[in-house]
Amino acid sequence: MRGRSNPESPRDATDDARDLLRRVRRIRLRTRQVVNDALAGQYHAAFKGRGMEFEEVRPYQIGDDVRSIDWNVSARLGDPHIKLFREERELTVVLAVDVSGSQAFGTTDRFKRDLVAEFAATVAFSAAMNNDKIGLLSFTDQVEGFVPPRKGTNQVMRIVRDLLAIRARGRGTDIGSAIEELDRVLRQRAVVFVVSDFLDEGWERSLLAARRRHDVVPVVITDPREHELPAMGLVEFTDPETGERTVVDTGRRRTRRRFEKATKDASERRDLALRRMRLDPLVLDTGSDFVEPLTAYFRRRERRRSR
Repeated sequence: MRGRSNPESPRDATDDARDLLRRVRRIRLRTRQVVNDALAGQYHAAFKGRGMEFEEVRPYQIGDDVRSIDWNVSARLGDPHIKLFREERELTVVLAVDVSGSQAFGTTDRFKRDLVAEFAATVAFSAAMNNDKIGLLSFTDQVEGFVPPRKGTNQVMRIVRDLLAIRARGRGTDIGSAIEELDRVLRQRAVVFVVSDFLDEGWERSLLAARRRHDVVPVVITDPREHELPAMGLVEFTDPETGERTVVDTGRRRTRRRFEKATKDASERRDLALRRMRLDPLVLDTGSDFVEPLTAYFRRRERRRSR
């Protein structure tokens, strides 16, 4: 009687662990170089703390905001005095990350999931440098894992390891259910980065409900070939979430135009839904560096905050 072999030998498991460790170290090195003082400062300026705490009253100085003058104290002391407040800085930041099969797609030098891991590490290190708590909720069409928010570099590395090592049980995507679960387990207001390609439907109501309680940041992950189909003749496409295969004649101009129109319409519907919620999406592409759009997003938020 022939025995059934183990699909993953001890050597395979060891090789996988070593490969994971190399990938974690590579991402740590890359993102630690990105998260310099400037980016960490932009992150700090972009996101509000929990509130303002009274610090002191002092004499008015030229250049002070006249709106800060405490008129009662000024009348009592005979000179203009202003109230100073200190921001209660500590934030809770959660990365809600889509780890479904569609994240294994990529036509450039990296998959969507690689871009997601680097982006998540960058945000996590920025949070750690500002002494904020950082957590992770990974999801497909079900919740795959939850790392409760904590502070520190070790927490960042745990999040990166979990994202790189995850073997998802689900195959589809359900952003709405993930957001509902996150809203259930989070007891306090948080900055929630929802990281997905937003290709599924039915997430609008849950995202709107979460927006009322949390500071929600939609992060849309795209690939250049999702917008423009190259003319390559007959090509077999496999849906990474369902496994369904389809042969498409990409050499036909009509086929390419229909594809481009369908993807454009889907993007416009997504953007319209986010605008109605007054949410500003951060769009990242596997074919380009993510640092520039991330810093531009931080600056936009800072400008809105200072108005």
